[in-house]
Parts: sequence; C-alpha cells; structure tokens
Amino acid sequence: MRRIFSTAAATVVAVFTLGACGGGGDPLNDSASVAPSASGSAGGAGKVVVGSANFPENVLLASIYSQALSAKGVQVEEKFNIGSREVLYDQIKSGALTVLPEYNGGLLSFLDPKSTAASKEEVDGELKSKLPAELELLDSAAAEDNDSLTVSKATADKYKLATIEDLAKVAKDFVVGGPPEFKKRREAQFKDVYGLTFKEWKPTGDTTADAIKSDAVQVGNVFTTDPKILINGLVPLQDPKHVFSAQNVTPLVNKAGVTDDVRTTLNGISAKLTTEGLVDMMKRVAVDKDDPPMVAKDWLTQNGLL
Repeated sequence: MRRIFSTAAATVVAVFTLGACGGGGDPLNDSASVAPSASGSAGGAGKVVVGSANFPENVLLASIYSQALSAKGVQVEEKFNIGSREVLYDQIKSGALTVLPEYNGGLLSFLDPKSTAASKEEVDGELKSKLPAELELLDSAAAEDNDSLTVSKATADKYKLATIEDLAKVAKDFVVGGPPEFKKRREAQFKDVYGLTFKEWKPTGDTTADAIKSDAVQVGNVFTTDPKILINGLVPLQDPKHVFSAQNVTPLVNKAGVTDDVRTTLNGISAKLTTEGLVDMMKRVAVDKDDPPMVAKDWLTQNGLL
C-alpha cells in the first residue's frame, strides 16, 4: 500500500542468494476472519481489528501482528486484502481498523508528497508530527521493503541504465508498470525530480516483475523484497535523488483501540524483524507457495514471540 534502493537492493539480493511486493488497488474485501484467541482481552481492551493491504507481503505482516496479539490473549479480528493505502488510511483513522502494518516512507509520502525526509529517523520524526490525533506510529523495524524502478538486464545493458536519472534519455519510449495507484502517486515526482515522461502507464500490480521480464513493460515499480528480482534477473535502478525514501515496516494504530500491552507486543515484533528475515519469508510465500499464516507462525516461534 507505500517508499530507491541502492545498497538496500544489494543487501536483499545477497541475503536471498545466501539462502535466505507492492500494493494494489482491488475493491474492498468485505470478508473477515477471526483469529484464534483466548477469551477476553489483554488489559481489558476490546476487540483489535488487524487490517492489511491487498498484496502478499502486507498480508504476511498482518498475520504476524494478529497471531502475536492473539497469543497474548487479545481478541483479534482479521480484515486482510482490503486495498490500497487510499482506502486503508481512512479506515484506520475512523477506527474501523485498529492495527495496520505500514511502510513509513510511503505513509509520509501519502500525507506530504513534498517531504524530502530520507532516513528512517527523519521519516519517523516527520510522520509523528503530521499524523492526526487519532493515530499513533509505533516503533519502526529494521526491515525495509523499498520501492524501486526496475528494468530487465537486457534493457539495462542495451541502454546503459544504472540509475533512475539514466531513464531520462529513453523514458518517452518506455511503458512503465506498477500498482493501479502508481501513476497518481509518482508521475509528478518523476517528472519534477528526474525529468521523466513515460510513453504509457500500465496497472500491472503483483505481476509487474513478470511484465518486465516479458517486455510487456520496459520499467516497473517492483518492491525490493520481491524474490522475482533475483529469479527473473532484474536490475533495480539506483535513486540518487531519493524520490523513494526509507520504507521501514512500522505498525500504525488507532489510539482508542489499543492498550500498552498491544503496543509492547507490536514493538517487540519490530525489534526482531529484519530485511533478511522478511526476504526469507517472502521467498516461502511467493516462490514456495507456503501459506502466509503458517510462515508467520514459524517466524514468531523462531523468534520467541509465540
């Protein structure tokens, strides 16, 4: 649903090689499931509704939050695969959702498209001053899932592309793909910062990496924990002017619906969640086709959080 990657990309690929994806805009999913939980709730709180965007990584993160809270005796309802940030933000602000796994840079860009904050500390500092009174940002994890503009190796070699800036000479002939809301969020930034005007914008959603590989699009918004970067031999372009800021996984909560026990549990997850761990989990989800709740449970167990 959320902010390129230079050294971050190298880290992700290296981790993935040693053993160790972006938001969509589908209609609101009204279905919801109730996670197993003990009777009652921690600290006397009411039901906590954990939501997610409609892409696999965010569902995985929401399942981690949900299961960890349930293990603490919190009554949890899951509402996953809802949609993009444009939908989710209003729901958590209104209290229809209580907890949401967010990406700090993407959330800041949503609230203030002109922000130039880049580091985790800068982004979190600005966010805390710009969130409405109803919402609270908890601790950001070390884990990041950055946005990137990515091309195939063949395209990178043919046009000598290493940075987003290099696209200026060819963008007018390129089709760019990404989530349905990608054009609205980024078209003006790419034009103002890098002078890019693309031939066409296509909504490719979760299939963006495959669309790049097949040349259905020549460049696309692929998220840096997507295993298909390595599998398809794709090349994320460096972002020297920081259009994409830090994208640390960060719990966003509605203050009225959470207790200190909920905050402590979610902050405990952030303290353990690394980019390497996220890449490893996403390989299981995206490549091995393991069920996200099972992957979430395994990670929580391995980290002593269940």
